[in-house]
Amino acid sequence: QVRLVESGGGVVQTGGSLRLSCATSGSTFSRYAMGWFRQAPGKEREFVALITWSSGYTLYTDSVKGRFTISRDNAKNTVYLQMNSLKPEDTAVYYCAADPRGLTRITTASWEYDYWGQGTQVTVSS
Repeated sequence: QVRLVESGGGVVQTGGSLRLSCATSGSTFSRYAMGWFRQAPGKEREFVALITWSSGYTLYTDSVKGRFTISRDNAKNTVYLQMNSLKPEDTAVYYCAADPRGLTRITTASWEYDYWGQGTQVTVSS
């Protein structure tokens, strides 16, 4: 069983920065593709960013390109999301997720990710 635990959320003013972390258990973390998703009140969960197992490829939703950076440290079994120039519309619960078939595919579909963290709240005040 893979366990994911997010941290780093909080309240920040518009234009501020936060760094989310997602610590994972399990010896096969390095083989998983990892994604970040978010869900705002009253909205569906949406894709934010993903990174392949080797860190050789990253993908972002258009609304965060140039502001957010996803990275991973396979030695620490941890994936990060650096969020800069935050906007009120970035307010949401942020989830990290693991795709154990990430060696062979790249997907932004939330239902393709088997393992999820409990989420961390990010609130950006105007």
